[in-house]
Amino acid sequence: MKFVHIADVHFDSPFVNLSDNDNLGDLRRLEQRKVFNKVIQFIKENKIEYLFISGDLYEQKYVKKSTIEYINRLFGEIPNTKIFIAPGNHDPFIKNSYYNQFKWNENVKIFNSKIEKVETEDANIYGYGFDDFYCTNCNIENLEIENSDKKNILVIHGTIDGASIEEKQYNSMSKNMLKDKKFDYVALGHIHKLDYNTEIDQRIVYPGSMISLGFDELGNHGMIVGEIDENKLNIEFIKLDEEEFIEIELDMTDFYSKEDLIEKINSLEIKENQYVKIILKGNRNFEIDTYDIIKLIQNDRIIKVKDKTKIAYDLEKISYNNTLKGLFAKNMLDKLKDENINEEDKKIIEKAIEIGLDALE
Repeated sequence: MKFVHIADVHFDSPFVNLSDNDNLGDLRRLEQRKVFNKVIQFIKENKIEYLFISGDLYEQKYVKKSTIEYINRLFGEIPNTKIFIAPGNHDPFIKNSYYNQFKWNENVKIFNSKIEKVETEDANIYGYGFDDFYCTNCNIENLEIENSDKKNILVIHGTIDGASIEEKQYNSMSKNMLKDKKFDYVALGHIHKLDYNTEIDQRIVYPGSMISLGFDELGNHGMIVGEIDENKLNIEFIKLDEEEFIEIELDMTDFYSKEDLIEKINSLEIKENQYVKIILKGNRNFEIDTYDIIKLIQNDRIIKVKDKTKIAYDLEKISYNNTLKGLFAKNMLDKLKDENINEEDKKIIEKAIEIGLDALE
């Protein structure tokens, strides 16, 4: 049996934290469609029998009916492919969801919060779907494979070996428990990082997000293509997202003006398929306004600037001076040493120090 495994498409994601560029969200939503269409065309050309979608196909809070109609129309182009969807925390099977209220094509099976087995000619497909935006226990540990002579697949959304309170809210499952079940393949979703070849004969797989949703998802994004012959599993990752998110760090120690910095950024060689975040590090010698800098950058592939610099002033040394500048430095230094200060207030104080010392020059 041949299959394609994808997850975390997040159709109609707002991309609100991606960039200050208002058009970029629209561009990435078009890219979602382009890449999803690639998946369907691959399935057509290679006569793939199964498509497993392990949750977060769309964003329940933002998805448009037209997007659902588009997805279903593409599903209709592969009528001989059995499609199994396990809703996740962003697209749960709730009362007003399109999973519940929309008429999907006959080749589409959507799992709900009751673990279910679907028998096909050559496999038993087990699945579970979120029925809320959180899930603390799907009871998968109580599932028993009924026929080990057939190929047995599990399609599910969740976290493997979740340790933190947050991770446990998204259907945390033990990897050892899943291995003990002896599934031929476990099609996972939720973690946006690809994980498919980190151990020998790996059968518990995250394909990662189908396209990168931002700078916290660097690297390649696409789909898993697999084939199970007898008891042998062959899988490979195919990159689909043509765009790439990268980060470039610049040490600010040797820059002494905004003009120096802008000139350096404009000289960087950026590929046409790259979205770039510039990270400013080291000690800064002048006040930095990232919003002002991004407006002056000529290359529109540079979409974000992050300031992680520290002021270059030696406050301890300045505070010993019996001057207005020294008194100001001592007072601000005492504020920074306050044990109850939070990170946000610390940044405000550091910015006040920079502006104040410049004014007292």
